[in-house]
Amino acid sequence: MPLGAIGDDISNFVDAVGEFFAQFGDVGFGSLAIGLVAFGVYLTLRARAYFNVLRAAYPAERFPFRRIWGAYVAAYGFNNVIPARGGDVIKLFLTKSSIPNSSYSAVGASFAVEAVFDATMGAFILTFAFTQGVFPKPPDFAKLNAFDLSFFAAHLRFTLFLLTALAVAGLVAFALLSHRVRAFWARVRQGLTILRDRRRYFREVFLVQLAGWGFRFTAFWFLLDAFNIGGSVRNVLLVLGVNAVASVVPFTPGGAGVQQAFLVKVFAGTATASTVAAYSVAQQIAIGAFSVALGFVALVTIFRFRSFREVLHAGREAREADRAAASA
Repeated sequence: MPLGAIGDDISNFVDAVGEFFAQFGDVGFGSLAIGLVAFGVYLTLRARAYFNVLRAAYPAERFPFRRIWGAYVAAYGFNNVIPARGGDVIKLFLTKSSIPNSSYSAVGASFAVEAVFDATMGAFILTFAFTQGVFPKPPDFAKLNAFDLSFFAAHLRFTLFLLTALAVAGLVAFALLSHRVRAFWARVRQGLTILRDRRRYFREVFLVQLAGWGFRFTAFWFLLDAFNIGGSVRNVLLVLGVNAVASVVPFTPGGAGVQQAFLVKVFAGTATASTVAAYSVAQQIAIGAFSVALGFVALVTIFRFRSFREVLHAGREAREADRAAASA
């Protein structure tokens, strides 16, 4: 990626952070507190839906919701400070260690169940966002000050090649594993058990996630108010659309560069440039700090770990032990 584009992206982000701290006294802390509490409820409902997915996969096992909640919020918090969704490794280890007789392949496959709802809602939200006249169209992504998204948008041949290579690699891995490790695919199907019961999936996962999105909507409404952009249905849906795009390119913690570039473009006509720049990072700082703190509390009080690094170390040891046992 061009070093100049990366440098500009970092410079823009630092300038926006400066705008945020310059306007710190104008933050509506009451609205901020309500928004963060609503976001915490959103994470809890998402964790509950995921707990129901795991109960369907392991009906004979008993495991407490608090451990699944702890694994979920710890992973979310870690993803806000580490790029490329590194928190999913923590989620995988903590969840697997919380369910007796579980496997990494089944637990990992269960992650995909959440994507069904996210894809459905994302399609509606992005359709709305692109019809508002302020949301950048895909051909304009290359002009945004977000080096990762801009690079892929400006180099379509490379992007197409990369997607094709990933697809081919996936097909090759599927063929090899299907032939050599049939038990692996049985465990994968186990993680997706609830999708085969449509009524149960709709009742215990889809509707719970929908309720969670209601609290997420509320959270962003109050965050927009707290940072002087103004809460409204349209503004919240635009923010959710920005988050949907940022999640596609998870090369920075919380999609930092992409979210900032989109928010500055989307709200350019809603508030002053300095206010929009401040909000573009304030939202990420607030949610990031809150989720990291919540995740750390979960690690200490539920799992008795003292740091995220300690969890990663324990996960590597457990994985090596499982491999050694399988070889024996």
